[in-house]
Amino acid sequence: MSLLTLEYITHKIEDVKAIPEIITRIIGLTDNPDSTVTDVEKLVLRDQALTSKILRLANSAYYGYARRISTISEATVLLGFQAIKGIALASMAKDYMSGEFKGYSLEEKQLWNQSQTCAIISRYIARELKYPNPEEAYIAGLLRDIGKTILNEHMESEFKEVLSKVSSEGVTFLDAENEIFGYDHAEIGGIVAEKWNLPAVLIDAIKYHHTPDLSNINPVLVSIVHIADAMTMMMGVGIGLDGLSYNFSETALNTLGLDEMEVQNIISAVSDLIKDTDSF
Repeated sequence: MSLLTLEYITHKIEDVKAIPEIITRIIGLTDNPDSTVTDVEKLVLRDQALTSKILRLANSAYYGYARRISTISEATVLLGFQAIKGIALASMAKDYMSGEFKGYSLEEKQLWNQSQTCAIISRYIARELKYPNPEEAYIAGLLRDIGKTILNEHMESEFKEVLSKVSSEGVTFLDAENEIFGYDHAEIGGIVAEKWNLPAVLIDAIKYHHTPDLSNINPVLVSIVHIADAMTMMMGVGIGLDGLSYNFSETALNTLGLDEMEVQNIISAVSDLIKDTDSF
């Protein structure tokens, strides 16, 4: 058992910087049914980098709009409030996920690319299955491994013991994390999401994306992220040292009503999506 207890790590999470004020305000606006497109546009325009990202996504192949989108108001109408919220959260998450994570053998930007890929696949699956809020699935997929940023920083030296257990005993990386540390990156990610005051449905998806059978809030969303995460690894995106040890949960497949052929069709379809860098 690691000397770095869950209590210690939870205390360290208190040092994680809060969501920037403009992101918090965008979340509030986009979740408020009384907000207008003009309200969102005025706020977004205060951040040049965020403005650029939203316009790039609006004009990406993912949305396939017939004409050029040149204003935030047009983009907001096209993408919807929840997509604007997702892009805002993505701009913040990039600061945490773009570095090198030696504990997981992930080079610079690999975790970020992997997270974006999982987010895009999550959104695609949600749309295909008529999930009512595909952009919620995007956010859940994007943030599902945020816990790795905490574990990597504080326990890099102990990951050698985790890897040794994976190779010698044939257990999954997640099980090895739990055995060595007493917790895993998904549980830590859930605590980070709580600190950020994210909705319970997102906390649930982050915490249980490897164990969808434990979800008690929204098993459909958790299953979507679980399947998207496994597909991301199967496609070899930022695979790291733990990427080969995850399989599709039967619970998740049954929850979503997916069979092997449908899974292969989704993988084929999203392969083209993730080649479009503007979709990131």
